[in-house]
Amino acid sequence: MRLFGLVNPKQRLSPYEIGAVSFAFLLAATLFYLDTFTDIQSALATLYVITLLLSAETLTERGTLLLAGVCISLSALSYVAGHGLQGDLAAALRLTVAIAAMVITCLLIIRNQRARLALIKFNTDLQSSEERYRTIFEQSRVALWERDYSQVRALLVKLRENGVSDLQAYARNNPDFIADCIACIPTVAANAAALELLGHVDARNVSSMRRYIAQDDATFLELMVAIFNRENSFEGKGSIITSDGTTRLVLLTVGFPEDVANFDRVIVGMFDITEREMAQKALFEAQAELALASRAATVGALSASLAHELNQPLGALVVNAQTLQRWLDRDPPDLAAVSRSAERIVRDSQRASDIIQSTRSMLSERTPVLESVSLADLVSETQMLMESELAKNRIAFDTSETPGITAVSAVRIELQQVMINLFTNAVQAMAATPEQHRRISVTIEPAECQSVSIKVHDSGPGLSPEVLKNLFKPFCTTKATGLGMGLAICRSMLEARGGTLTADNHAEGGALFQMTVPIEAVHE
Repeated sequence: MRLFGLVNPKQRLSPYEIGAVSFAFLLAATLFYLDTFTDIQSALATLYVITLLLSAETLTERGTLLLAGVCISLSALSYVAGHGLQGDLAAALRLTVAIAAMVITCLLIIRNQRARLALIKFNTDLQSSEERYRTIFEQSRVALWERDYSQVRALLVKLRENGVSDLQAYARNNPDFIADCIACIPTVAANAAALELLGHVDARNVSSMRRYIAQDDATFLELMVAIFNRENSFEGKGSIITSDGTTRLVLLTVGFPEDVANFDRVIVGMFDITEREMAQKALFEAQAELALASRAATVGALSASLAHELNQPLGALVVNAQTLQRWLDRDPPDLAAVSRSAERIVRDSQRASDIIQSTRSMLSERTPVLESVSLADLVSETQMLMESELAKNRIAFDTSETPGITAVSAVRIELQQVMINLFTNAVQAMAATPEQHRRISVTIEPAECQSVSIKVHDSGPGLSPEVLKNLFKPFCTTKATGLGMGLAICRSMLEARGGTLTADNHAEGGALFQMTVPIEAVHE
């Protein structure tokens, strides 16, 4: 320890400091001798102040207090030795003045020492902060500049004082304005990333950014407008020309200091966003191509949908037309049977027309017409449409409805398309089932969330796990001649109106499809 913390903690005392301390102690000893052993009648003790002042820069606060105490003690000892305990008033006053001078000097020295230590700490912190800033500035991979904006700010302030309110209009009317502003902004420093961004140029060649700013770039003018309008910061996209003539897109960020005096060193950051912008452009192009592909896929899906949906009514038209022809060929013709066949032809033709109109409505995004539909009546009507197919395959059909089921607001043709798909799939699934066990059971009952459930249960072999996993995916089919679009279309139509379509295996065997139809349909 350096004399128990009494001397400033330096590596080494300078000769001046050693000489000053030595002289101070010699002076203190001399003053004590003269004040104690001579008849000099003056305030010699006051000169102990010189001892304190000579030691001020060498001793610590603790050392200064100790030295002041020693000096005061020596003064008191000299007074007692020279005057005894009954000393006169003049001597006592001289002692009091000397002690007061030493106390005041000690306090002033301590205050000065504390101020000096605070200043040293402040300068140390400032130097440390500057070193950290410089390290960050130099080693950052972000392109950073220090630029002097004081001149250009003064130019803009002068324009404002001269009555200019629209800087962009002023720039349009004064073609040399931008060049003058660029010339007023010297570069103070640039880090390695900044020099690399400009094309690995020498630091001495970037004092002015005139040659690196693209001629048609409007970002610099926007930056001048930000300063003109006294904004706190600026951010914008711009372009620069590198040393090899390549154009680079950059994101420019500038933070303006609150103190006008600090405009001589403003930090400017640039981020190279060329690759990001190119990637974004490529993304937009890919999205445009995807939109074209999507439209093409929509056309393909629409064709498949129409082929699938129109197959049943067109097939029924052919059968009914053939039946009508047979009744006409009889002798005499059975006109009553001919009339029934003609009615079925009209009915199936109307249904085919409704399918086409519904598809056109979806494509043109027109709001379809909602109507009140009794689900029990719709199931019965759909059963009649498929009467010949059900009879041909010897399939029993039964319907059960929970009492009190209200009609739903829906697009009738869409619900019927879904039912026909489900009934047709059930018929085809029971092809290998013995005729006496072939049955389609339809159950209509209330469901959650203000909906009605229609369950279609067949007595076929059911659905395998692999089929269940992909059942509603487009173009997924287990039929040799199937398109795999039916169930995907059915689910899409129901979901577009706020309903659902699910599939599972029934506990008693066979497949179970469940439609949920909201009482009030929604539009999507």
